[in-house]
Amino acid sequence: MLGTQFYHETIRRLVVTFGTIFNDINIVRKDNNGNIVQKMKVPLAYGPKQKFLVRLDQDANLDSKVAITLPRLGFEIGTIAYDPVRKLNRVQQFKKKKSSTTKQLDSQYMPVPYNLDFELYAMAKQSDDALQMVEQILPYFQPDYTVTINDMADMGIKRDVPIILNSINYEDSYRGDYSERRAIVYTLGFTAKFYLYGPVTSGKVIKQVQVDQYADMPDKSPARIQRTTVTPNPTSAEADDDFGFNETVSFFQDAKTFDPASGEDT
Repeated sequence: MLGTQFYHETIRRLVVTFGTIFNDINIVRKDNNGNIVQKMKVPLAYGPKQKFLVRLDQDANLDSKVAITLPRLGFEIGTIAYDPVRKLNRVQQFKKKKSSTTKQLDSQYMPVPYNLDFELYAMAKQSDDALQMVEQILPYFQPDYTVTINDMADMGIKRDVPIILNSINYEDSYRGDYSERRAIVYTLGFTAKFYLYGPVTSGKVIKQVQVDQYADMPDKSPARIQRTTVTPNPTSAEADDDFGFNETVSFFQDAKTFDPASGEDT
């Protein structure tokens, strides 16, 4: 079982897709008359929340020219857990012809369902900035938002992945000291329901099946009485075409056997 190297980049692709969802959030700031004085795109980065808060706390000098900017969005992955509710038939396979110039057929067993948890952090130093980010996210999750991912390009498989909003938590790190930077943090918990795929195996396409039937099998030279041959209809059908079968039955009264090496009866 183990020992066959394969890597379909499924989790990596899911993480990139999750980040892309929140990569175009903008906020505006207005003056007392309601006029827009500033518009900015909220930066997004992968990393744990504490990483950003520690950088914020370590830069205690408010006059420093280099400091982490707020508002910003950050996210990270969490627990990966098997989901038995979405379990598929383990013996069923996907099949796809390797290319138009070969008779090889790629096959792959059904994928395994898993859940991947994400946490998204909306961080700001002003309450209105944080609320703008949150309000641009929540209306799209009721409680899930579905994205289509090209799961297995080699097998031509695309799958809808629901991303479910589970929780929303609020935190204000402002402690009243003028030397401390304030950070308002909204933490949104998500679960993505996806599938993991096993290795792809290749084999030749079978165009003919032949079965010989004999009588009196205990004998050293049993009499052959019948041969059943099955071929696709039409015979030019490829592995991924919609085709039927032709079944031919032949009767014999000899003791010959079929030699697979020569393709003849001996």
